[in-house]
Amino acid sequence: MPLVVQKYGGTSVADPDRIRRVARRVARTRRARNDVIVVVSAMGSSTDDLISLAHEVSSDPPAREMDMLLTAGERISMALLAMALHSEGVPALSLTGSQAGILTDASHGEAKITEIRGTRVREGLEKGNVVIVAGFQGVDPTSKDVTTLGRGGSDATAVALASAHGADVCEIYTDVMGVYTADPRVVPEARRLETVSFDEMLELAAGGAGVLMARSVEVGRRFNVPIHVRSSFVEDEGTWVKESTMEEAIIRGVAHDTSEAKATIWGVPDRPGVAAALFETLAGARINIDMIVQNVGQDGSTDISFTVPQSQARAARRAAAPLVKELGARDLAVDTDIAKVSLVGAGMKSSPGVAARVFRALADASINIEMISTSPIRISCVVRRGSVDGAVRALHAEFDPPVITEEVGANG
Repeated sequence: MPLVVQKYGGTSVADPDRIRRVARRVARTRRARNDVIVVVSAMGSSTDDLISLAHEVSSDPPAREMDMLLTAGERISMALLAMALHSEGVPALSLTGSQAGILTDASHGEAKITEIRGTRVREGLEKGNVVIVAGFQGVDPTSKDVTTLGRGGSDATAVALASAHGADVCEIYTDVMGVYTADPRVVPEARRLETVSFDEMLELAAGGAGVLMARSVEVGRRFNVPIHVRSSFVEDEGTWVKESTMEEAIIRGVAHDTSEAKATIWGVPDRPGVAAALFETLAGARINIDMIVQNVGQDGSTDISFTVPQSQARAARRAAAPLVKELGARDLAVDTDIAKVSLVGAGMKSSPGVAARVFRALADASINIEMISTSPIRISCVVRRGSVDGAVRALHAEFDPPVITEEVGANG
């Protein structure tokens, strides 16, 4: 039978009524003669509640024990959904990440999946069960410790299981109807996209579009697993994320991210090896770097700016401060009052003039650009946090409806 993997996020299983609704949807999929693997997140805000509880008893809870605590949320969801499916007359088997054979490295709180040994999942399917797997978690085979996968971990679990078991599709169920041309809360006229390529979705996710996490898209692209982003509250089609084989519209969408901070080191000696030393130091502290800009050197010195997640801003300052002093740089400043807005589209790389239109649209909206970063299918700008909504609306208005490449326009 065809195999379908379905992932349900925290809002989809937030209370008993929603769990029963999910069970009915899963039951319909199973009765349509599909094998079904379901991945669930923790109920509603329960993960945040557990994190708060941990910090009530400890100012610095050990990472291993945090993983032991946080995996409890998904265990509750998987067991309750299995019970609800049994009430629907559908046999179900719930498994933790380790029971499902999800092996990871040893990085507590942000572990990466290294292998999936799917024996128990396959056995469960062969016996006619819907197999329910706790998302966001795995096990380090060396230490035998439970690990968690960090932000977007349940999405990554679902796509990895789909790849390992040869699923026909991985359905990601959430509280929105798919991927939009912009955040509908900022741009009410934003449109749902029918399809997005893996590369475009990666850039949108990296730009702040939270509907699908970049890690899951990376796995989907690597193993060519079609991903269908859908709402768990309606039956409508959502957005397909898959390989693109045709010329596409230049612009897919506008994403924004208010969770980053900008660090600037002023007066860095302008000589070989300085940037390497800086970013090796940050890498050693496990700081995630996004955008990097180095100014043209003058009088033997230059300035380097880079963006990091706000949650790592203090750690980045602590890691860089000794090196700044050692190098004799003038100062280190961290600015949290910034945001990033990104324009994404696969056709951009072969269409001149897109960058000029981006900068003109922002200038006409009186929005100053502080940093610029590009890829063949993305243009990202750092602006003041208070300007980000205006930047999103200005770019969406400039590029919606999207410009079509000449090849597509010529053919129809």
